[in-house]
Amino acid sequence: MTKHLALLRGINVSGHNMIKMDALKKMLENMGFQNVETYIQTGNVFVDSEEENAASVGFKIKQEISKVFGYDVPAVMVSKKDLELCLKNNPYLKEKECETKKLYVAFISKELSPLALNDLKISNFKPDEAAIDSSRIYIKYAVGAGKTKLDQKYIEKKINVTATIRNWNTVTTLLSMFENKL
Repeated sequence: MTKHLALLRGINVSGHNMIKMDALKKMLENMGFQNVETYIQTGNVFVDSEEENAASVGFKIKQEISKVFGYDVPAVMVSKKDLELCLKNNPYLKEKECETKKLYVAFISKELSPLALNDLKISNFKPDEAAIDSSRIYIKYAVGAGKTKLDQKYIEKKINVTATIRNWNTVTTLLSMFENKL
């Protein structure tokens, strides 16, 4: 069995694409996934599967959500290693007075080129900041995630990817959950 973490984009946010976690869990169990566990209401879900290919698992989850709930909800698959790299490579954690409540990570559906940061035109969002590392964008919001235009929709449009953003507390909790499950 392989442990997978699916980050579902855009469920239970501002009253859109509402899916109760119990219903999601039941759907996933009916698909044959084992040890299904969700974390908070925004679509962080662990599943065990005979399928080793994370992209295949994510595609199946996306298809079943569409069939059962009628929503187009992409699943960005994140490995334990991805989460560990977040802790290791987030440049904002190295700052002297790091406020983790302002830190977010955009998980991206594919590998990014170093030039993707230029395509995002981050300078247009000052004082917000961002840095790219492989398939992650580290974001430091000056005021807060709710008061910026540097959001998931903007990222997706500018660099033609699927993205889902999680706050730093969620990222570290998901890593802890991954470590306790293996």
